[in-house]
Amino acid sequence: MLARETKQARLQQDEHHPAGASIEHSSAIRVLAVDDEPVAAKLLSLILAPPAFRCATACTAEEALVALQRESFDAVISDLQMPGLSGMELLAEVRHNHPHMAFLVTTGVDDVDVGVKAMRSGADDYLVKPLRENAVVASLENALHKRRLEQEIELYRHHLEEMVAERTEQLHAALAKIEQSYEDTLQSLGAAIDLRDNETAGHSRRVCLYSLEIARALGWQEKELGSLARGASLHDIGKLGVPDGILLKRGPLTDEERKTMQRHAQIGFDLVKDIPFLADATDVVLMHHERFDGSGYPKGLKGEQIPLSARIFAIADTLDAITSERPYQRASSFKSAREIVRRLSGTAFDPQLVNVFLNIREDVWPALAKNQREVAGSPRGLPSQLPAGLSPIP
Repeated sequence: MLARETKQARLQQDEHHPAGASIEHSSAIRVLAVDDEPVAAKLLSLILAPPAFRCATACTAEEALVALQRESFDAVISDLQMPGLSGMELLAEVRHNHPHMAFLVTTGVDDVDVGVKAMRSGADDYLVKPLRENAVVASLENALHKRRLEQEIELYRHHLEEMVAERTEQLHAALAKIEQSYEDTLQSLGAAIDLRDNETAGHSRRVCLYSLEIARALGWQEKELGSLARGASLHDIGKLGVPDGILLKRGPLTDEERKTMQRHAQIGFDLVKDIPFLADATDVVLMHHERFDGSGYPKGLKGEQIPLSARIFAIADTLDAITSERPYQRASSFKSAREIVRRLSGTAFDPQLVNVFLNIREDVWPALAKNQREVAGSPRGLPSQLPAGLSPIP
């Protein structure tokens, strides 16, 4: 039974032996007996005789280490008190180089405490001299069984780690596909907005870039930037619910038409509020026309009642409105736009954000607008100035 139990353990243990060691494929259990007393070593070789066992002997720990490099063994039985390297030192070497090998120590009656200490240091059991055959075989069987179970557990743990790594990779791939699907949805919505209002084609992309630039100057992290990008890209989605006669009207709007147009903020909010991956975009969608002095719409919020993302976007939105060509107005320079934003500090815009905006180099804005024009024809919709590696989806 012992030979059958340990055959698989021996084959697995062989993987841990040094290169060049001779591998025995016999079912006999290979034991190395180490004792400076020839009589004790001879006794062990008689107890552990073929066919169940094959026992080699060594007179010193140094000889044992040489034998372990030359051959593969299932177990070592070593005396503790030996000249040169002690049994404890041999135990440390075996545990370091052959962690799955069974190791028993032999000791005299007066040295039982030393045997217990050896077990605490990694020995599987200790045998008290004079040795008895039944005790030796039973102790060796238990030690080999223990080591076999330990190795099986380790192999199982490695297998679990491989399974977890594989499942994790599959999960990441699935999440990447979901994120890609979300991004495609986001871009389809943005394209639909541009199709409805040809006069502002590219507007959503530009204000997204401008908003992100201001947010970066505030030290925003990637997750916050992603939320702002979604809100900026979809801020005018509510215009899908505005009648063409009002949205595309060439002349001035009547008071009633203006009220209808202003409803696009609430319409947009109602469209995206129940979509989980757009939940963090709702602040900009709903409140991008609020003004710092409370004169905006739809809620007339004032100051810090307006979410920071919407306050940032308000500056970006105005910057693009001033510098874009429209049928009813010529595009102004970015320098002029900066001065208008400066004048509106405290009324339309948060003064602290205006200072941040004005501290950004003027040449940054036309460069971002140029970048938008270069990517506008790409099927990938998010602006290229998003942080490296940032997915648009939380």
